[in-house]
Order: sequence, then C-alpha cells, then structure tokens
Amino acid sequence: MVEPLPHVREIPPYVPGKPPPARPGLTSYKLSSNENPYPPLPGVLAAAEQAVASMNRYPDMGCALLYDALAAKLGVQVDQLAAGTGSVALIYHLLSAYCGPGDEVVHAWRSFEAYPIAVTAAGAAGVKVPVTADGRHDLDAMAAAITERTKVVLVCTPNNPTGPALTHAEVATFVAAVPAHVVVVVDEAYLEFVRMADPVDGLALVRDHANVVLLRTFSKAYGLAGLRVGYAVAAPEIAGALRAVALPFGVSSVAQAAAVASLAAEDELLARVDGLVAERARMVAGITAAGWWVPEPQGNFVWLGVGDRAAELAAAAGDVGLALRPFAGEGVRVSVGEAEATDRLLHLLGSLEPPS
Repeated sequence: MVEPLPHVREIPPYVPGKPPPARPGLTSYKLSSNENPYPPLPGVLAAAEQAVASMNRYPDMGCALLYDALAAKLGVQVDQLAAGTGSVALIYHLLSAYCGPGDEVVHAWRSFEAYPIAVTAAGAAGVKVPVTADGRHDLDAMAAAITERTKVVLVCTPNNPTGPALTHAEVATFVAAVPAHVVVVVDEAYLEFVRMADPVDGLALVRDHANVVLLRTFSKAYGLAGLRVGYAVAAPEIAGALRAVALPFGVSSVAQAAAVASLAAEDELLARVDGLVAERARMVAGITAAGWWVPEPQGNFVWLGVGDRAAELAAAAGDVGLALRPFAGEGVRVSVGEAEATDRLLHLLGSLEPPS
C-alpha cells in the first residue's frame, strides 16, 4: 500500500457550515458560513458572465487587471500583491514557502479553523495560544510563545469565530516585538465590517515592517464566496514567494473579472455592508435583551460561548430552519444574514435558558 507522508495523516478535517435544513412551511436560512446574503450586483454578474464566454481559454496567470485595480485602490506596487483562491489559499502558500518539518507557527485559538490544517499540511507544528475570556487575542502570550523555531505568526482580526478585533496600537506594538525574521500574517478577511476606534491599518503595518503580510478576501463583504479569490499585500520578496508556490492559473477568469468589477462597484457593495453592520447591532441587542452574552463582534457574525451546549443549540436552531455553526464543547457561531433569520434566532434564544 502506498502511504502518504506521516504528517498528512495528522491533518484535521475542515468542517464546512452545513446548508439550512428544510422545514415545512418555513423559509430556511444558512447562518453557518459567514456568507454575504445579498445576490451579486448586476454589473458584477455581467462581468462574470462575459468572462464565462471565454472559458475555453486559460485565465491570466499574472492577474494583471486585478493587480492593477488593487494597486490603484490600495496605493501599493503590483509586485507587492499575490492572488489566490480565497485568502485561505494564500495561508497555504505562505506556510509552504516559509515552513517545513521542525518549524513552528504561532496562532490564537480558537481562531480560524483552517490554520491548524494548513500548518499541519506544511509539515510544521502549530503553537496554539488561548484567546482571552472575551474572545480576544492574547498578544502578550503570543509574543512569549515565539521561539527560535517560530517561522510564522498568524493574527486574525476580527477573530473568526469569536468576533472581536484588535486595535492598531495593539498590533503595531506586537509586530514591533516580533523578531524581524518571523513572518507576521494579519488576516483581515472581515476588515470591511469593523466599526471601532483605532482599527488596524494593515497597509501601514506593511509599509513599516518588511515581515508583515496582509491577507484580504472578496468572499465576505464583496459577496464572491462561490468564486474564490483573495489577495495578499506584502514586501515584494514575500509576495514573490507566494506567487512562486501558487498553483498555476489558480484564480479563474470569472473570479478575476468579478473581483475587478466589485472594486469598481465598491460604494454600492459597502452600502450593503453598512446594512449588515446595522443588522449585527440589532442581533446583538436582541441577544443581550434575552439574557445571553456575546463578545464584541466586529465581523459579520456573533459568537455564543455555550460550551457543551453547542450541539444542542445548533439542533434547536435546525428545528426552526436555521443552520448555525457549532464548535463542539466551545460555542456556536451565527452569521449575520436576513432580517427574518435574525428575528427567528432571537425568538429561539428567548425561549431557551441562557448559560449561567
């Protein structure tokens, strides 16, 4: 029997959000994957449809139009950019470029589920630093966890699935304390939903520190989750390494066209984000009024730290046509979606006993 490398057997499975259950007489809602509930804008859809017409041709491996649009928007050079099939792909690319057996990757936990998967796939060892009681990164503990074996540190802000975001002052102080040879990844998949004082300025961090990599995605705020396109901003040497290890032609023509069109339609898309942020505030107010507590959410989701009741709560939500994302023994993540879904969630929580 042909065996894979030993570490491949250790890769934990990725658990995707389940689709909403069918319930007679009810419209079901998927609140399990942090998706944008709005359909594509007409202009974005038209750009994607036009790209489909040439599906017999390979995509532009250099992502020229996308890189030009991003460079203009962000005020960076094209050689500072790397695209991938979602920002999660860029995590894999970075770890494969900078890590190997014996190396360590420091990250908060619980944080993005793909981190341990990507770390193990690279043959490295993950060093999980527990988040604080209110779901925030413990940056002091993360800095203390860095050793001579550390090659990469992953910082997720806002943190998925717990919700809180870090301030720029906090992250800048942390980055300044990290050795210059350690790559610091600032994962900003939910950047556009942040509404807080002193938000992280990732571009400033990249300008000030050659070891900082900024990750962003079109999956959430821009609503392109089904097309898989994200990007990194970094020093040219790091961005070049990410492009070097990427799968050739990985970002499809349709994804590139839709991303460029989305950047052109940014004002309209971000108005939708404002609507989701308002719905998030309504959800949090209702949850609090029902006697439940959530960490301060800065993404398009909230976290219910119900511990061993996670499966029970997810099952109860399924009974009323809501798909939530349980994390066994820890809690449940609830995406912000349609107003009717929020109403139904709040009614459900109001009928249950909150955690003590």
